[in-house]
Amino acid sequence: MLRGKTEEELLFALIESWTGEMKAEMNFELISPCGMNCAICSSYLSYKNDVKNKGIRISCCIGCRPRNKKCAFLKKHCSKLANDEVTFCFECSGFPCDRLKTIDSRYRSRYRMSMIENLNFIKENGIEEFLDSQEKSWKCKGCGELVCCHNGICFNCSLEKLRNKKQKYRWNE
Repeated sequence: MLRGKTEEELLFALIESWTGEMKAEMNFELISPCGMNCAICSSYLSYKNDVKNKGIRISCCIGCRPRNKKCAFLKKHCSKLANDEVTFCFECSGFPCDRLKTIDSRYRSRYRMSMIENLNFIKENGIEEFLDSQEKSWKCKGCGELVCCHNGICFNCSLEKLRNKKQKYRWNE
């Protein structure tokens, strides 16, 4: 800890200084190598919106790249990610690997998004166009912040809905 701040808090402050004030804005640092958009992840949104201090118990995270994790899902199982040989999984000759296909299948069926589709979009259109399309796709109609891919809830304007939800990581109960 440095001056009362954890390493995670310091990293988040650094990211905030790079991207300006925290708002519904996508940036490269929040797109993990596997194609997960950390900006719409429940753990990132929980951290960004400080829901823990608002009485909601849900895990917090500042994103895979900012934590230097490369990818929470794949890094331990992929030597290319572990050795910084690729920035995104689509750069690998084995793309998509079996592990990525498994994670993608789970996210398609439970969370209404596809990491493989995200990676293909980035490969074909570039990161800037991907970020723009994600911001439009996941923007809350109520307040303009981002909606969570894990449950479809805006952690900014729908906290009561999140607080009352029994299964925090499901779209429908």
